[in-house]
Amino acid sequence: MTPLLRYPTVDELGARAAALVARRPGDARLRRVGTSRAGTPMWLLSVGHGSRQALVVAGPHANEPVGGATALRLAERALADPLLTEGADATWNLLLCLDPDGLRRNEGWLKGPYTLGRYFRNFFRPGFLEQPEWLPAGPAAAALPETRTLLAVQDELRPFLQCSLHGVDVGGGFVELTDDLPGLAPRVAHAAARLGVPRELGPYDTLYWPMLGPAVHRIPPPQPGDLVAAITEAAVESTWYHPHRYGTVTAVVEAPMWGVAAVEDGSPPADAAAVLRTAGRTLRRDTRLLGRLLARVRPYLADVPDAARLLAPVDDYLLVSPRLADTWDPDVADVARPLPPLSTAHLAALRIAGRRVALRTAGLLHQLLTGAGRDPAGALPELDRLIDEWCADYRDGCSARWIPVARQVEYQTRVVHAAFELAARHAPAASRSGEPGWGAQAAVPMHGE
Repeated sequence: MTPLLRYPTVDELGARAAALVARRPGDARLRRVGTSRAGTPMWLLSVGHGSRQALVVAGPHANEPVGGATALRLAERALADPLLTEGADATWNLLLCLDPDGLRRNEGWLKGPYTLGRYFRNFFRPGFLEQPEWLPAGPAAAALPETRTLLAVQDELRPFLQCSLHGVDVGGGFVELTDDLPGLAPRVAHAAARLGVPRELGPYDTLYWPMLGPAVHRIPPPQPGDLVAAITEAAVESTWYHPHRYGTVTAVVEAPMWGVAAVEDGSPPADAAAVLRTAGRTLRRDTRLLGRLLARVRPYLADVPDAARLLAPVDDYLLVSPRLADTWDPDVADVARPLPPLSTAHLAALRIAGRRVALRTAGLLHQLLTGAGRDPAGALPELDRLIDEWCADYRDGCSARWIPVARQVEYQTRVVHAAFELAARHAPAASRSGEPGWGAQAAVPMHGE
């Protein structure tokens, strides 16, 4: 397979997987394991016939398309290298896209040209309660068909390793693990250095998580919490932990689109408090500004097609932003839960995170108004100005640079391979006769799809 120069669409993922199976029908199978809310097939591509199952989940977040391309690359490499299948007694199971409906909504920027302005004006990510990896009420209450599909695949395969493929829009690459994989951090460092991908040493969502090594963090077990805590800290139960009962190690593998060198600067900052105050105050100011814009335009959105799905993440972002700002600002932070010691990398990640929340909100409001076909509140010029200004801050203030798709994919592929090799060393062989769902590995014909 030639290196991908752009991200594949939902339809292209299925077509490329089907073509791969047609070339190697004895070694690869494609079956429909579920259907999205909009009726899109959800495909599982399996390579190899080993007794130990590895599960790769692409596209859990709608705006992070690198995982689909990585899944195709992983399938190609598993077919080309017997050490990844027969040699490891393993089968690779690749769920090509967990949120195909959300990915379709990003097709306005998916094929390029890849600019920050184009990305944020066409960005879509559903509200928290519509993101299929989360289980805020537990697996028994999972409402989304996409979530139920993933849970069923996990319960069937009982994988020794699950890799959830994510993408960082601006920042660097990092990994989050439910269990330690000793030796992974240097493998991540090697892949990042070879490919010119910055490692994010202090992602904002891992501030309170144990660090297993540079750019590798331990995901804490889920615990009850309110919606804001769940959104900001991934505190609730998720499909990352669901297969833990089977001995599964889950690796969340993040690959950046626009890289920022400062996120791998582990040096102590000159004045962390000043940077934190600025980040908190900037986010509060931007939130107030966007809240006023939303109040102006909301009365005119009732007739916009599917406005509720676009407004849900807007409301989520405006809900969590003050909480984030208060967490960062040393003048108002909760003294009962102080921030850990922060490096320059942490401060760069926090600045990027605050700008990200504002840009996503502005981009979604921009789409709502362009979808309405009219702007009675006169908000579009202001939104365009804000998006341009904040994208320029990423580009000029943070020195964000585009990482070609092929390099994003290669980085993520190498990190998954490293996790696979390390996890496989300790995973026991499974009995084929007793393996749940073993007979279900047969392919489902593509005719009529």
